[in-house]
Amino acid sequence: MRLDHVSYAVSPGEFVSTVGRLGSMLGAPFQDGGVHPRFGTRNFILPLAGGTYLEVVTPLDHPATDRAPFGRAVKRRAELGGGWLGWVARVDDIAPVEERLGRAAVDGHRVRPDRYDLKWRQIGVLDLMDDPQLPYIIQWLDMAQHPSADVRTAVRIRKLAIAGTPAAVSEWLGEPENHPLDDVDVDWSPPGDEDDAGLTAVYFETDEGTVRID
Repeated sequence: MRLDHVSYAVSPGEFVSTVGRLGSMLGAPFQDGGVHPRFGTRNFILPLAGGTYLEVVTPLDHPATDRAPFGRAVKRRAELGGGWLGWVARVDDIAPVEERLGRAAVDGHRVRPDRYDLKWRQIGVLDLMDDPQLPYIIQWLDMAQHPSADVRTAVRIRKLAIAGTPAAVSEWLGEPENHPLDDVDVDWSPPGDEDDAGLTAVYFETDEGTVRID
């Protein structure tokens, strides 16, 4: 199982400045990702080397934001001051995950600024809301249009820092406890309390060395 992307959620008022700040830290510009009409959110993305990307996402003033689990998760994180929302694992076929978890994935899409309708299926956002250490899982319907396909930088994700329990994440993903992802290392730390659980930092490899974003 591979890392697909990491999500950083902020309020609408902090959206543009956060995109600029993170882009400056990493030495690479973000791209307008467009609107998630079904989820009531919008994002900017930074395609990264290694087939991953960084997403900065914000809630919209729209009814879908409060209806959709992803919209609610983004809004809740933004209202807590913003920061890492979570990490997302990618599979080629989500059907075995649906069978193992006993429920169906949901459809997602966003219309890019070039009007291409990017589509995927995902499962686990409600689990992320209940237990922030858990990633949600995604299958892209056209990998040729994956957000990392337009990568213009050598920046890549090297390591995730997660406050949580490796055994719980291993059971959720169906992957080995000491190596849940094929391509990225994970540093585990025990959460102080429920509010501290989840993705706490991401380490990026850049031309200027390692950059840690908390």
